[in-house]
Amino acid sequence: MKRRAPWWFTAAIVVIVLVAVGLRLYHLTYPIADWHSFRQVDTAAVARYFVKFGMNPLKPRYEDMSNIQSGKDNPMGYRMVEFPIYQIIAVGLSHLSGGVPLDIWLRITSILAATGTAVMLTFFMTALAGPLTGIFTGAVYAVLPYSMYYGRVTLPEPLAVFFAVASLYCLVSLPDRSEEKRSRDTWVFVASIVSSALAVLVKPTVGFLLVPIPYLLYKKYGLSVSFVVRSIVFGVLALVPFYLWRQWILHFPEGIPASDWLFNKGDIRFKGAWFYWLFSQRIGSLILGYWGLIPFGIGLMIPTDKKEGWTLRLLLLGSLSYLIVFASGNVQHDYYQIILLPILCMYVGKGITYMLTNRLFSRPMAFITTVVCLAFACAFSWYTIHTYYWINRPEIIEAGKVADSILPKDAKVIAPYNGDTTFLYATNRQGWPEGFDIDKKIAMGAGAYVTVSPKDDDWETKTLAEQYTVLVRNDKFAIIDLTKPKKLIKSK
Repeated sequence: MKRRAPWWFTAAIVVIVLVAVGLRLYHLTYPIADWHSFRQVDTAAVARYFVKFGMNPLKPRYEDMSNIQSGKDNPMGYRMVEFPIYQIIAVGLSHLSGGVPLDIWLRITSILAATGTAVMLTFFMTALAGPLTGIFTGAVYAVLPYSMYYGRVTLPEPLAVFFAVASLYCLVSLPDRSEEKRSRDTWVFVASIVSSALAVLVKPTVGFLLVPIPYLLYKKYGLSVSFVVRSIVFGVLALVPFYLWRQWILHFPEGIPASDWLFNKGDIRFKGAWFYWLFSQRIGSLILGYWGLIPFGIGLMIPTDKKEGWTLRLLLLGSLSYLIVFASGNVQHDYYQIILLPILCMYVGKGITYMLTNRLFSRPMAFITTVVCLAFACAFSWYTIHTYYWINRPEIIEAGKVADSILPKDAKVIAPYNGDTTFLYATNRQGWPEGFDIDKKIAMGAGAYVTVSPKDDDWETKTLAEQYTVLVRNDKFAIIDLTKPKKLIKSK
């Protein structure tokens, strides 16, 4: 008969949930104009257009009609990347309260996913290394500032990581072959397949977290017919939905962003910059705040037992492979390392447990050292992470609100912001996130020009203000109606 979890374990889970949710509510209502907003608004816009035009997950759309991302003009604004499960969930939750903005529901979806990941990591590591390690792992995931910020962004990664960790936990919790629980075995196995399929659909790169799956199946079923059959069934059912989605989006090349640069642009893989940015700046400084490397390193050196086996080592191998394969993407964007969080927290959790329970160290000093490591790790990480919440150009939000209030709902907008779609998203209109070729954009339907460079020293603003009707112009922004020329230019 399976024993119930002790009261303190249940209490710890409750605390982890409350802390994880509480920390991620910070600046919940802020506009999406903070760190990596260019990627966040592209994700959020898909949900917005589900609300505007109806739920059609096979044809997700967003604001950007330009050729910046795919190299082809995108007049319908198709956004053919990951399957929009994240946006579907957020839109579904938004029906719970019509008075709460959709942007907040998107963040709530990420918060729920990140909190769920913390809980799943607790259970996962409890099954592999004991309840104390499980609790420390979940707690670290809950409180790390990097995890805190990226656990409330409008990105699909938090949800994808949740599904991936859930899939691994399902396999770890499968009953041993000696137990007669075939019915539960089947349901848990199916749940793991579904979770893996959803994870890869939400964000294909989390497939690197699923590397241990064949090994976990082997641990449960050995070299048997059951192992071979289940491995094949698992692989086919988990990957077929993703394959079908990838085949479908090929019909919309204008909506598929260029991705070749993610692998090894500039031949950066294994160069000094690659090691520096990923292992020093991102993992060492940004995520673990330097001092978190101490328990992480100890966790790496602890011998594995029979329960853990090669599970964490394979997760680590998958994570390193991810950094190697997507070398340029990981160096370019720090949100790519969201996928590394589970394995980093697992080894930190193992290290903390060893520091507090081994007989080699003085108990008082071990406790003090652990507290100092965690406090400094969070403090030094927060020193950088707290700037991620800043909105450095609040004028784009102000200009966007004014444009939204005075322009026709179906107006197409030119909102120059160096190709960044954050400003365009703030106007709540489809259009172009850069200027130039204004006549071509007018021919394609552009009806307004909104800029946060309103002065005459900006050539484009000055020229358009002379030719078209200016609706608003002040020290912060200008809105020009491109459908109303001031005078007709007579032909010769």
